Amino acid sequence: MVLATNLGFPRIGAKRELKKATESYWKGEISEEDLLAAGREIRRTNWLMQKEAGLSHIPVGDFSFYDIMLDMSALLGAVPDRYHWNGGPVGLDVYFSMARGNSKLTAMEMTKWFDTNYHYIVPEFEQSHSFKLSSRKIFDEMEEAKALGIPARPVLIGPVTFLSMGKAKDGSDPLALLPQLLPVYKEILEKLKSQGAEWVQMDEPMLALDLSESQKEGLKTAYAALHGIGPKILVATYFEGLRDNLPLAASLPVEALHIDLRRGAGQLDSVLGALPEGMILSLGLVDGRNIWRNNLRASLDLAKKAVAKLGSDRVWIAPSCSLLHSPIDLDRETVMDPQLKSWLAFAKQKLFEISWIATALERGEAAIANELVTSDAVVKDRATSPRIHNPEVKKRMDSLLPSMMERKSLFKMRQVIQQESLALPKFPTTTIGSFPQTATIREARAAFKKGTLDLAGYTAAMKEEIAEVVRFQEEIGIDVLVHGEPERNDMVEYFGEQLAGYTFSQNGWVQSYGSRYVKPPIIFGDVSRPRPMTVEWSSYAQSLTSLPMKGMLTGPITMLFWSFVRDDQPKSDTCYQIALALRDEVLDLEAAGIRVIQIDEPAIREGLPLRKDNWETYLKWAVNSFRLSAAGVRDETQIHTHMCYAEFNDIIHSIGDMDADVISIETSRSQMELLEAFVNYKYPNEIGPGVYDIHSPRVPETHEMLVLLEKAAMVLDPSQIWVNPDCGLKTRAWAEVKPALTNMVEAAKLVRGLYPGTSYHSS
Repeated sequence: MVLATNLGFPRIGAKRELKKATESYWKGEISEEDLLAAGREIRRTNWLMQKEAGLSHIPVGDFSFYDIMLDMSALLGAVPDRYHWNGGPVGLDVYFSMARGNSKLTAMEMTKWFDTNYHYIVPEFEQSHSFKLSSRKIFDEMEEAKALGIPARPVLIGPVTFLSMGKAKDGSDPLALLPQLLPVYKEILEKLKSQGAEWVQMDEPMLALDLSESQKEGLKTAYAALHGIGPKILVATYFEGLRDNLPLAASLPVEALHIDLRRGAGQLDSVLGALPEGMILSLGLVDGRNIWRNNLRASLDLAKKAVAKLGSDRVWIAPSCSLLHSPIDLDRETVMDPQLKSWLAFAKQKLFEISWIATALERGEAAIANELVTSDAVVKDRATSPRIHNPEVKKRMDSLLPSMMERKSLFKMRQVIQQESLALPKFPTTTIGSFPQTATIREARAAFKKGTLDLAGYTAAMKEEIAEVVRFQEEIGIDVLVHGEPERNDMVEYFGEQLAGYTFSQNGWVQSYGSRYVKPPIIFGDVSRPRPMTVEWSSYAQSLTSLPMKGMLTGPITMLFWSFVRDDQPKSDTCYQIALALRDEVLDLEAAGIRVIQIDEPAIREGLPLRKDNWETYLKWAVNSFRLSAAGVRDETQIHTHMCYAEFNDIIHSIGDMDADVISIETSRSQMELLEAFVNYKYPNEIGPGVYDIHSPRVPETHEMLVLLEKAAMVLDPSQIWVNPDCGLKTRAWAEVKPALTNMVEAAKLVRGLYPGTSYHSS
């Protein structure tokens, strides 16, 4: 029979229970057992929800207290020496030190998971490392699931993806460790089989990429070695089509293959033609990365084609990828516009969509007649709704000219004008934008939303917070100030709430990393800016100081990729619409006297297609969107951008083409390794390599930051260098931020003394 299955489920809890539990544990407010109990309750709720939806395979091991790649590092004993691991089971103290660092140790590197906004902890390797089974987590969760009567399918990151997504600190090839790694995978599979697991899901999203020969050979070697050892194996690919990797995937000695038919639309026929006799095909028909209701009739057409070719016993229905990237439950949205809500499905609703498709294939379409009627009505309603299309936006899009994407002068000319206007010292200091979101700020925002605090009271409270941030920056000697963004709930959601064409949820949280969750806005129609969004706050902050105040905006590419995006037009069109809206905001900030404007684009690398033959098209419209948002200003207005937690080597020329006057990037966790791309390219503009890892609770000492700045000055012209943290300070506490920024300013003063007369900045 056709089975309804799942690849993964959000781990955060419908009411963000995981965030509350982990952060309480970090603060010492609850015990380890309390934290573990919270995890068990979340898993139980998730499993029973999936069972109730009618799923035949329910993932186990997809839950994590921080990150599933970090879980795999713990399971396999891939613990860097600096954490002083004793070689026994990896405990929570070591686990969270790897993720977040501690008062004495730096955290492991963190970066984006393929082209998502989910961050994973990058495994660290050395050729001398020996792997061993070092965690009972997945086995304990299997026992929990069995006790609940859950049809469990344990989930593991496949060995080639695990090694490929890691980094060898000694410069060697991580894949050379495959022979040492495979015996541990065999041991894991044997234990899972002894627990009664019939199937195991091996996630190998590397199969969606342009593979090296060593990766191809690694996949062949790995699955030949694992064949017949334990449960039957499902190799899961997602985020793209298999394309040229299809013959390889079809040749692996495994019992089932999962394909993504949302991001890899159009590949079904070729996969059906290549699939060997007996191999089961899992169809990723329900979008795991977006929130639009499934077109059941279109999905059924694809599924019927597969059943006709393979038979019902060789077809499974599934989401395109793990539902980790979706909010949990649309039923909790009690104030959303009813029409817009009718167009959506969150993770819980997607479970039923999967089940309905499988039911229709088994029992006929009459078994889901009501669901098909509703689905057809939604498809028609979205296609014809006048709420989606704005003639004024279309008219403006039609009038776009290449000249609108060009600054008036070249950077070298702008730079001189900006030096005279801003009069900054050598190695100027700034921050990335946000300051701590204190309990006082959150309480005021909640009271304002509930109506218990009026607009005047809320505005006064936020202005008081802004004044405190400005005073602090002046006191410690920051050169270019920010207003701290107390009025902003999130760098994307804040703008989405003010732009036409967007809607937003009350509880649509998804995990970005660790306990950092975001609530992406939803782009349902044409985007425009009804009114200024940030000018009042930035102008007020500038009125408090004679120092330059940065206006802070989220760029068009990030606004696009960190939202749930409409799927009825090309992403490039939506991005240009957002860019035009932001262009209006930039010009209004400039008119209000803001001389430095930062347009953050942390998602530009994330948006890069997984296959290189699609890069050129994407990078052209992405770069042009940024330039469209920024290029209308005068030469003396300095445009900054910020990017974090990404590898830049492949797109460094496009970053240069963005033509921002200053770029700030994350470099502290990587010990300035990410600067290499800018060095090799000879990046011409100014750059702020982050010296303070804001994703760790530790306060870096002055000498640590000085060492990082000296490293940067050895490979960059010191006259290019700014001094700043890796990212915004929203998630940190004032008790950490004050000493860290004080140390940062002191490091800047010291490095100025080491490089006298080298800067083109005015002293």
